Amino acid sequence: MKLDKKSKILIVGLGLIGGSYAQALTDKGYYVGAVARRRETIEYALEHKLIVSGETEVTRDYVSQFDIIIFALYPKIFIEWIKNYQDYIKDGAILTDVTGVKRSVVYRVQEMLKSGIEFIGAHPMAGKEVYGVENSDKHIFENANYIVTPTDDNTGNAIEMCKALGYELGFKTVTQLTPEKHDEMIGFLSQLTHCIAVSLMDCKESEHLVDYTGDSFRDLTRIAKINDAMWSELFLLNKDELLNQMDLFSEKFTELRNALENEDMEKMREMMRISTERRKFFDKK
Repeated sequence: MKLDKKSKILIVGLGLIGGSYAQALTDKGYYVGAVARRRETIEYALEHKLIVSGETEVTRDYVSQFDIIIFALYPKIFIEWIKNYQDYIKDGAILTDVTGVKRSVVYRVQEMLKSGIEFIGAHPMAGKEVYGVENSDKHIFENANYIVTPTDDNTGNAIEMCKALGYELGFKTVTQLTPEKHDEMIGFLSQLTHCIAVSLMDCKESEHLVDYTGDSFRDLTRIAKINDAMWSELFLLNKDELLNQMDLFSEKFTELRNALENEDMEKMREMMRISTERRKFFDKK
């Protein structure tokens, strides 16, 4: 399925991801509008031709023009937006998002929605260690993964539209998971890795360590420059799964520590061989 080029697309929230969505879709010839809190954000997006139109106020006249609405908001703000403004959305519109957790968002929004509009969750697995519309870059989606998270309440048309959106944005791989499986996978692949990076950077004061470090430390801690407001909210919304993944990591780390303490070279080498083999799958991708 391809997206209809006549579809008008609204992006609510124009930060790094929302701005990068806007750039990618505008460059493909779609009519892209935006709602953002700050006038400076809208002016920047208009000046740099990321969007065709934009507003700082949510009004019925503006929102009701759009066929597809993409929410690039923190989860709690997204849910509040739906509570306050969903009546402005026209019948037949399809809604999607970029939220990094799904169970606590998808079902809640679907239960709240008025009849005649449909929400399907999605998660772009892409980003940078910088924020704001001024850092928008459609190229961050190249070679990246895009996950669609339908439920039994979603229609085939919405699922196919959401997948088509992923390909139009330029993602290399578009996959489908349940919200539950998504949160399990994201707890391990994304949230746990951010926890490890944060913990590692918190271990030692690093002002002078920068003079001695090599690529391994830089690569491992790249994601430690973190948006604390967003990530702490995401962690709490996926608390049970993230705790499971943290316990799993702690178990394996302790296993390696005990092997070292006991000078069990064979155990250490076995763990290293397993890690080397498993890492090869990511090199192939």
